[in-house]
Amino acid sequence: MRRRKFIALLGSSAVAWPLAEHAQQVAGVRRVGMLMDTMEDNAEGQARVAAFRQQLKQHGWVEAGNLQIDLRWGGGHIERSRSYAAELIGLIPDALFAYANAELRPLSQATHSIPIVFVGASAPVEDGYIKSFARPGGNITGFTQYEPSMAGKWLATLKEISPAIARVALLVNPDTAPLRGTFYLRAFEAAAATFAVEPITSFVHNESEIAASLAALGRQPNSGLIVAPEAFTTANRELLIALAARYRVPATYGLRQFSVSGGLLSYGPDTVDTVRRAATYIDRILRGEKPADLPVQQPTKFEFVVNLKTARALGLTVPDRLLVAGDEVIE
Repeated sequence: MRRRKFIALLGSSAVAWPLAEHAQQVAGVRRVGMLMDTMEDNAEGQARVAAFRQQLKQHGWVEAGNLQIDLRWGGGHIERSRSYAAELIGLIPDALFAYANAELRPLSQATHSIPIVFVGASAPVEDGYIKSFARPGGNITGFTQYEPSMAGKWLATLKEISPAIARVALLVNPDTAPLRGTFYLRAFEAAAATFAVEPITSFVHNESEIAASLAALGRQPNSGLIVAPEAFTTANRELLIALAARYRVPATYGLRQFSVSGGLLSYGPDTVDTVRRAATYIDRILRGEKPADLPVQQPTKFEFVVNLKTARALGLTVPDRLLVAGDEVIE
């Protein structure tokens, strides 16, 4: 059962750019560096890169022709991403693409001149990457994917599928997440008060801390889990899903690939679509536009996925409303 739902975030503005205006040829070979958040064997990561390449090709950029893409897979590891960032900048590219905050941070610290287009740095003003959404003002622009209010959506959905939940932990790595892990906290605590559940903030930095956090939740009945979407949690997707199943903790996530891999629920942006849109900014920069003049945009497509197999294993009944609302229901 699968269908797409298009939800426009309030205040988002898609910038139209007719392909006809891109028809002119650009002399020479241009170089683009890409730093991704997953490992190379991640299917979602591969789909994002494929969409990026396809979009650039539609705008006249052909690899092994007038375009060279240098691709690196950070995998959510801070030191690896920092090393790859230095390596990519050393290649002196015409533009850089950074997937999410963990990849943008080292690139932004290493260069203030090479144009950077990001996807997923959800608090770019507060984190100091840009001056404003409308006028970024420097060498960085891009596309956000989340806003703090989504924490309320995740908690509401989790409470709907598991009404007995009395406490919920928000799990996040402050070293890789926006605002050092505090991006969702205020909205999360407000939603927790609305639903009369105890909010728990779980800052984790490595696998052992993930294991300890889930074990603590498992020892308390009627516990739930929200996994904040960022590079570290994505890199530890399989571990998080396995531990949630072991301790029978209902969990919701911000990326579709978690539910596909066995997570109970996920709600978040269509990341492939966002990367595709980001490629149009790379095209415009390669043709002479400045990141400072390209407004930061918000996502326009979202996906809600329910894993019925996981729900049954947890002894949960998914309400009909959630089944109808699901863009994808995994049997």
